[in-house]
Amino acid sequence: MSGPGRGRARLALSLQVATRSRGLPSATQLRGWARAALRKPARVCLRIVTAREGESLNRAYRRKDCPTNVLTFRYDDEHDTLAGDIVLCAPVIRREARAQGKALLAHYAHLTVHALLHLQGYDHALEREARIMEARETSIMRSLGYPDPYAIEPTSCTTSRPALARLAALSDCCHGK
Repeated sequence: MSGPGRGRARLALSLQVATRSRGLPSATQLRGWARAALRKPARVCLRIVTAREGESLNRAYRRKDCPTNVLTFRYDDEHDTLAGDIVLCAPVIRREARAQGKALLAHYAHLTVHALLHLQGYDHALEREARIMEARETSIMRSLGYPDPYAIEPTSCTTSRPALARLAALSDCCHGK
């Protein structure tokens, strides 16, 4: 379930771990998830951070005083190669996985795939864009052996299942510009 993906494109991945959080995915897992989402070559620095660093980056780039689950920074393509940085905030990801009843590694896989899709120009600001991006995420996650990341059961509210799932899964999602 968490092994390497079906490498579609060349990936140069630099991994930085700036937290002592437990349960972090291995470099092999992160690389596999990233490759599964890629459709063109990429140079990516993926950094796993503490809540303090996540909050600092979110404040600097989004003017929000709280840590977020993932930040994606896309740079100009270089000779048809994507270039960008991804920041995953370990404590936020752990908290979300627990709250959503998801396996921790499945949530890391989802957010890694999500960030790689942002690097390739996918977005979810508009409903139509969100449907396209979510369908792609779900397809990739299933190819990796994980369940649909948006298929969560609503609690005791009347919000529709798709709307609730999108809200829960993307409530903290963002990408830096």
